[in-house]
Amino acid sequence: MTTDSDLCDRPAHDLAARLRSGELSARELMAAHLARIELVNPTINAIVTLVAERALDAAGDSDARRASGDELGLLHGLPVAHKDLAMTAGIRTTQGSPLFANFVPTTDDLHVIRLREAGAIALGKTNTPEFGAGSHTFNPVFGATANPYDPSRSAGGSSGGAAAALACGMVPLADGSDVGGSLRNPASFCGVVGLRPTPGVVPDWPAVDPWEPLPTDGPMGRCVADVALMLQAMAGPHPNAPFSHRPMAEAGSPGPPRPLRIGWSPTAGGLPVDQAVRTALSGFPGRAESLGWEVVDTFPDLAEAGEIFQILRAVMFEMSLGELYERHGDQLKTTIRWNVELARTFSAADVGRAHRRRGALQSRVRRVFEQVDLIALPTTQVVPFPIEWEYPTEIDGTALHTYLDWMRSCTDITMTGCPALSLPMGWSADGLPVGVQLVAPPGRDLDLLAAAAALEETTGPRRLPPIIARA
Repeated sequence: MTTDSDLCDRPAHDLAARLRSGELSARELMAAHLARIELVNPTINAIVTLVAERALDAAGDSDARRASGDELGLLHGLPVAHKDLAMTAGIRTTQGSPLFANFVPTTDDLHVIRLREAGAIALGKTNTPEFGAGSHTFNPVFGATANPYDPSRSAGGSSGGAAAALACGMVPLADGSDVGGSLRNPASFCGVVGLRPTPGVVPDWPAVDPWEPLPTDGPMGRCVADVALMLQAMAGPHPNAPFSHRPMAEAGSPGPPRPLRIGWSPTAGGLPVDQAVRTALSGFPGRAESLGWEVVDTFPDLAEAGEIFQILRAVMFEMSLGELYERHGDQLKTTIRWNVELARTFSAADVGRAHRRRGALQSRVRRVFEQVDLIALPTTQVVPFPIEWEYPTEIDGTALHTYLDWMRSCTDITMTGCPALSLPMGWSADGLPVGVQLVAPPGRDLDLLAAAAALEETTGPRRLPPIIARA
């Protein structure tokens, strides 16, 4: 007999099939997840705004549509949580800022609309750092989100609430967003899967600058098949997104890929990487080779990526938050002020050079992809760190000079314009998850998902967080 607890730990694609067949009701599934939230969320602090009655009513409507024979969406009846940066009509959206602590939007972001139209049911919002700045999820409105595998540690960020909620079975699917690792970093820290799609695959609208490729929304799940399922609902062109891509939905779930050639760097191209991470990922080459793949010591030169990212990210922050800085600068997070102020030191020539250097970097990466099918590297340079830290300041004795330096394994990949996925791949000696980051050529998101699904088969059953057993 399937219990409510079992339902919360099943993959989304399995739940979707049961919902469509009528074996499971949407209201029953929603009630099970609300019960799990009540049990676990007080410790983890992943869901920061809950709309339980609204979600149960929507689940009842979903069941009525199935009973009446209506056409059902891809995600029919599945609970979903939206990151607290995403605009959600009628649901409080704070962006982790006291300035918006009681803000309730009247419109939805495009990906929120698409998920609802696919049949997913929003049950609330997931925690994020203030305005998504930083890869550790804490803010003055809701506090910090704890790691499900050790609540004294960080869940990562900025989609940390989403990753922790998934790991704990509070939702089967969650959206996230990523500029410098915000889908990938928390996925690694919490032992789930996070995909940063090729910019434009999931259109960003409304957007301050519809031509800006740094930020992208994307799917998160507990397995690759769930992420692929969610991507189908989120992806596709939109007239307001000028470089959005063709629909991905027709490709279906990822299948077994042909033998691949993988460029692997355990140091993320020469960055400081904690010994605990390198040890946890030491089995990656063997797992890839067990699939008949070839693992080679080939990796692009990304030495300039950190400086380019810092310039372009600062300009993006000034563009989106510069006016707020002028009015309420003293109420903004220190790192947000730092980004805005840094951007204002750059000349137009500085920004132009950064764009030119990014173009040259992307050309170098394309040449590497003439030699390999994928590149692989650690998702994060450190294991989950103490929750009271703002960010790590050194790695194995190497001092870090800015709050961005410890996440360069993700920010450098952002600069390539490539799709990147974090896949659970190992464990530290004290039982903390460690992910491998898989990177494909731009636009090859489905190939990336197919490869990740094959690798996932080599990792064995998913380990439930200890917090579930204790609860």
